[in-house]
Amino acid sequence: MAEEEKKKYTEISQLGEFGLIELLTKSIKLTQASTIKGVGDDSAVIAPEKDKQILFSTDMMVEGIHFDLTYTPLRHLGYKAVSSNVSDICAMNGMPTQIVVSLAISNQYSVEALEEIYKGMRFACEEYGVDFVGGDTTSSTSGLVISIAILGKANEKEITYRSGAKKNDFICVSGDLGTAYAGLLLLQQAKHAFNNDPSLKPDLSGYGNLLQRQLMPHARTEIISLFKSSGVVPTSMIDISDGLSSEINHLCKASNVGCIIYEEKIPVNAEVEKLAAEMNTSPTMYALSGGEDYELLFTINSNDWKKLSDSNAVTVIGEINEAADGICLNDKSGKEHLINPKGWDSFEKKD
Repeated sequence: MAEEEKKKYTEISQLGEFGLIELLTKSIKLTQASTIKGVGDDSAVIAPEKDKQILFSTDMMVEGIHFDLTYTPLRHLGYKAVSSNVSDICAMNGMPTQIVVSLAISNQYSVEALEEIYKGMRFACEEYGVDFVGGDTTSSTSGLVISIAILGKANEKEITYRSGAKKNDFICVSGDLGTAYAGLLLLQQAKHAFNNDPSLKPDLSGYGNLLQRQLMPHARTEIISLFKSSGVVPTSMIDISDGLSSEINHLCKASNVGCIIYEEKIPVNAEVEKLAAEMNTSPTMYALSGGEDYELLFTINSNDWKKLSDSNAVTVIGEINEAADGICLNDKSGKEHLINPKGWDSFEKKD
């Protein structure tokens, strides 16, 4: 390829910090009525809405810990960073409104690379109806760090905590579980094969859903809309970012209850079952121990199930018991086992 045909990349130093911020934020549009001032001043200005309470959360993604750029497109990474934060607001039965984004960037990244990340973020903001109202950038000596703070809103009487589950409540999940983890395993397997033989072109056909759920997961804002339209307020809720086993332990401990989950009721995607069979593993293990599904795990009064039963987006997988009964899984053979939290832990020592 002729030298002039090669794509040229712009070093961040050519723009400087303020030039970079101006470039990355010039296309941001505001849509929330509560946003008074967005990017361009020392602080964003947000006006709380009448009869609403403000939800506030933050999440961080660190290169080499939370993502691998060997197989993660930058635009997908930007989208995923926003989705993971939106999911935290959904877990409180709220809707997201504004985000603030901070980046720590090493000199290996070009301006064009950062534009790709911001394109993914802006696409996610448009999809979720979230305003991008500010942030910060700084240099890094060890790769890329993305930190997002998010605001959301909820009616005071509808805010749902982890601590409200009661005996005989139904345990429900949205969507299917273990899909993002299966996608991660598939990508890691392809990376390993490529590292051993760079001439190989991994065949990932037939696994589009797994790849989508790992690289570009969708936060379940539509489930919050379903609750509102059906008149259901969950008694407790948490998002599944670290695996079902970890999240059900968090929920039960916060509520001081036990539970029984039925393995045969756990919704698993057909592609997950296919990959598990190929790897001679259990798809249930993916659901219990895999993270980043960003589905919602929640409990409801059993009388409210009829209001949701027509939705194919929600599945009952168990029920709440007394704390003394423990946190248990009833397997497909009918045997009960204690569920130990085996989800993702970024501080766990890896072999």
